[in-house]
Amino acid sequence: MDKPKKYVGLDKEINGGMTTIGKIIRDAWVFGIIPETETCEGWNLAGIDALLQKVNHEWDKYSCLVSRLPPDLRERHQRIHDEAIARAKAAGWNGEVETDDETK
Repeated sequence: MDKPKKYVGLDKEINGGMTTIGKIIRDAWVFGIIPETETCEGWNLAGIDALLQKVNHEWDKYSCLVSRLPPDLRERHQRIHDEAIARAKAAGWNGEVETDDETK
């Protein structure tokens, strides 16, 4: 089965958007790389990869730690990710997929 050539968009993602690409997009929102209204629907893999590089560059400034973010970014991170978790749970996500291998 061929992989889709275009990204479906964060709002249409599996697991309520709790995926690697979903995290990249949410972190891009945190850092203001893209507006919070941007779901990246229709983006190709190269576009997502370029976004990842920008997000990683921003995280590197803070040693990849939320605790090192300045207060405004830390608050934005908390809000964006809390809202995402609530939406994902409402869509049926429970986080077990992410911790499945830890219990085996």
